[in-house]
Amino acid sequence: MQASPAPSPATQRRERVHEAVRELMAEQGFRVSMDAVASRAGCSKQTLYAHFGSKQELLRSVMQEHLDLATARLDDTAGDMRTVLVEFAIQHLQRISEPTVLATCQLLSAEAMQFPEEARTLYQDGCATLQQRLADWLHVAMQRGQLRPYHPQQAAELLLGMIVGLDFERQRFSVPFRDDDPQRQHWAEFAVDAFLRAFAVDIQSSAGLAASPPATSLHLVPKP
Repeated sequence: MQASPAPSPATQRRERVHEAVRELMAEQGFRVSMDAVASRAGCSKQTLYAHFGSKQELLRSVMQEHLDLATARLDDTAGDMRTVLVEFAIQHLQRISEPTVLATCQLLSAEAMQFPEEARTLYQDGCATLQQRLADWLHVAMQRGQLRPYHPQQAAELLLGMIVGLDFERQRFSVPFRDDDPQRQHWAEFAVDAFLRAFAVDIQSSAGLAASPPATSLHLVPKP
């Protein structure tokens, strides 16, 4: 088996910069500076401006990478609908469980009133874009007759809410949450199956909707 080619120096630098931004956003929120990013990434501020143009574009680049990874499964518009949505849901739950994501969201929420323009931009580049990408995928399924015709953006918002449930709030308040793959798998299947029962045109042909999941899979049991 042929080994994958090593990433180019430019790609490695971009990865270091993105990682630096993610770390600093969790520590400093909207106050993160280009100087701090350059120092953490081990490059010059001039290099950052040469490649990204501005702090806003740098943050947008990081968000774009995050969304590309989060919605990669939605690139499949021809695959089994339930499988695609369950895998998307699992990936989404995994990403919002990352410690840096939680820390960043908590800090940015606290600072949103002080940085309203930055907060609105981040929302549009993040949450709103995620909703739109899912809405586009659902719209294709509606056009194919796999889902009942409905407002795609509203359907996407509903599905995202069902996927996340209260898990993000549990993390914010430091109470037990779905912190392992089996629990996330159970919840992802439950949420997607509930959504498809409401929107699928032919439930029987919706690729094996699960029966009601076992009661234990719907409850969080604190770990010793």
